[in-house]
Amino acid sequence: MTGAKKKKKSMLWGKMHTPQCEDIIQWCRRRLPILDWAPHYNLKENLLPDTVSGIMLAVQQVTQGTFALTSLISANAVERIVPQNIQNLTTPSNTSVMGLSDFEMQRIHVAVAVSFLGGVIQVAMFVLQLGSATFVVTEPVISAMTTGAATHVVTSQVKYLLGMKMPYISGPLGFFYIYAYVFENIKSVRLEALLLSLLSIVVLVLVKELNEQFKRKIKVVLPVDLVLIIAASFACYCTNMENTYGLEVVGHIPQGIPSPRAPPMNILSAVITEAFGVALVGYVASLALAQGSAKKFKYSIDDNQEFLAHGLSNIVSSFFFCIPSAAAMGRTAGLYSTGAKTQVACLISCIFVLIVIYAIGPLLYWLPMCVLASIIVVGLKGMLIQFRDLKKYWNVDKIDCGIWVSTYVFTICFAANVGLLFGVVCTIAIVIGRFPRAMTLSIKNMKEMEFKVKTEMDSETLQQVKIISINNPLVFLNAKKFYTDLMNIIQKENSCNQPLDDISKCEQNTLLNSLSNGNCNEEVSQSCPNEKCSLILDCSGFTFFDYSGVSMLVEVYMDCKGRSVDVLLAHCTASLIKGMTYYGNLDSEKPIFFESVSAAISHIHSNKNLSKLSDHSEV
Repeated sequence: MTGAKKKKKSMLWGKMHTPQCEDIIQWCRRRLPILDWAPHYNLKENLLPDTVSGIMLAVQQVTQGTFALTSLISANAVERIVPQNIQNLTTPSNTSVMGLSDFEMQRIHVAVAVSFLGGVIQVAMFVLQLGSATFVVTEPVISAMTTGAATHVVTSQVKYLLGMKMPYISGPLGFFYIYAYVFENIKSVRLEALLLSLLSIVVLVLVKELNEQFKRKIKVVLPVDLVLIIAASFACYCTNMENTYGLEVVGHIPQGIPSPRAPPMNILSAVITEAFGVALVGYVASLALAQGSAKKFKYSIDDNQEFLAHGLSNIVSSFFFCIPSAAAMGRTAGLYSTGAKTQVACLISCIFVLIVIYAIGPLLYWLPMCVLASIIVVGLKGMLIQFRDLKKYWNVDKIDCGIWVSTYVFTICFAANVGLLFGVVCTIAIVIGRFPRAMTLSIKNMKEMEFKVKTEMDSETLQQVKIISINNPLVFLNAKKFYTDLMNIIQKENSCNQPLDDISKCEQNTLLNSLSNGNCNEEVSQSCPNEKCSLILDCSGFTFFDYSGVSMLVEVYMDCKGRSVDVLLAHCTASLIKGMTYYGNLDSEKPIFFESVSAAISHIHSNKNLSKLSDHSEV
């Protein structure tokens, strides 16, 4: 009898833990999103705009290459391990890949090692499910880090813009040493390169602005980058600028893709610092763009899936001598402006890039480096104009403004990964310092309340008013959870009432519990099909907030507005009103800020012509 019971228990246990076919399919769709959207691809509506966008993206890829930030981090490892001053000590080899010298192959091997190890770190972070921890990287930190990195990239192109011969300068304060060297050797600037650089920048900026201004009237924007490359290369070839004026050109470009080869494992330990920089900085910059796209087109992203995608991308490409990659703001903005519909645009772009690598690449030999540098600098415009964010942060939260400035300074003084680390540590330290002071304040333990009233026009229609008191600081730590809980309350259509005794379970008195925003999201009364809902947020418990909290409040307001839910805010401080007004495009025709909850209720009563108030419960 005992044996039979054990056997039955064993069978039940095995049945419980046997993966079901549906679970496997769902896992594959989650990890390979193409399996989900490709079968539903609409050829008639999406193929043409995706093709046009893909071609335009390929033009950008050819002219600017991969993400400049991860390229700079890789270049630090390359110059540290295989500096340029040993070039004369190496001799060409007949067995080199694609006609490259031993010196060039050594430098490529270092960059490949950074790419491979960075990808391994990203996959390990996916396995450890560390994607959810990226909420500590706030928008001001990302903005400052990427702006500082863009400043570094522009600085790295100065020698090409001016036509100067300059030794490679890196390390702490290398940014300032570069400009010191430029001013000390200002007489070595080639006037021809400077004039050609200025002309290229003016043409690029002017045409791109015209494209942006008239993009709604024209179906296909002018690929000015490609036109400039062709024109400059042809002019350089015809006039022999390389020998006549001493202009530096791109030179020989290997044709085709090398056969796969394992990355050099013997130097992985020497590049671990740069590999971590590539893994974290590349991921954070890519995630910021992904989150912006998700917000723009109303979909959600999986933070851990992003780790897996970028990790595998770097690992696989490292076997083909590729440097680390990441998403780039210029390419993303280009896809937006050219009307891309799906990821097929990126696939088409890859096909055209392969065509360039196998057929057109050698024709770029005569492209002047000053023109290529101009294209790169103009392509960073979107990241450089993030300086304008300073005014926004100053008006919303001056502490976030200080974090932005300090993160930017650390980035340009040291490196992007150092600036990112400083920004995250500084943000966490400030929040931890502010939370205990906030918890000592007198907090009202007023939770969610609900009113039901009947209108004079239709006695069968109920006007539902929900009052939610937020009794914790709203910062980057709990902003996303606050949004999720609030949306769950609004989306819930049929829920049962809870006894008032259960409301006390929602009280938040510790730092750990405060991360879940302190709202009771379970007590929503039964709704009617034609019910109109108004939401009052009692902000008296907002002891402090940051930029992320303000932006999330504005996002809540805009989303509720789209769902025909009126949002009113009570007990708002002057700084909160100023921050929300400055940040968001709020409805100026309807008042949303009120001195008290009763004032907000009175406004709803008078505005909706309410006649009867019932089911009033308050803690």
